[in-house]
Amino acid sequence: MGFFCSSLFLLERYTYFGGGTITSLMINDQIRDKEVRLISETGEQLGVVEGKEAQRIADEKNLDLVKISPTAKPPVCKIMDYSKYRFEQQKREKEARKKQKTVTIKELRLSPNTDTHDINVKIKKANEFLKDGDKVKVSIRFRGRELGHTHVAHKILGDFAEAVAELGTVEKMPKMEGRSMAMFLAPKGDKIVKPAKSDKPETAKQSKEEETNAET
Repeated sequence: MGFFCSSLFLLERYTYFGGGTITSLMINDQIRDKEVRLISETGEQLGVVEGKEAQRIADEKNLDLVKISPTAKPPVCKIMDYSKYRFEQQKREKEARKKQKTVTIKELRLSPNTDTHDINVKIKKANEFLKDGDKVKVSIRFRGRELGHTHVAHKILGDFAEAVAELGTVEKMPKMEGRSMAMFLAPKGDKIVKPAKSDKPETAKQSKEEETNAET
């Protein structure tokens, strides 16, 4: 049973050789070995038999002879419905690709002097990215003496994170990168809720706070 399990592992391994296809497996007339270790379609080990005899047994069952372990001595062959196996394998690969999602990082750039309207536009864009499952990098670029007021950037990024909290969470806290401060946001879970109308009061509140800060 252990040998059979390892042979199946080799079958899967050779299946993915060459970019996920199974063309690397030798079948039927492609197999020219004098002797092979044969495994039946049910997993039963039939021992070492002549290559021609193995093919004859497979033909009698209207199945294929597939070399699943070419480096073994003698090579290991299994009797199976190769077309069915290939179909099921391609189906599994297709399902696996569906479950995979390429996560991209979208960058939004601000400055310490970005006005409220522009910030709200960036927030809306960040929500769209997060809803699509993308990560978002929010960066603030400093020029000249602005480097002496990094606390302003901390507040902007903190408010930004709160504004998108329904869809995203802070993956990396604000950190200096050269003359820029960057924060990374990630989508919050798989079940993402579309922003509700309550977003408008939040942005209005944010504007009021910024106006107050500007006056002080």
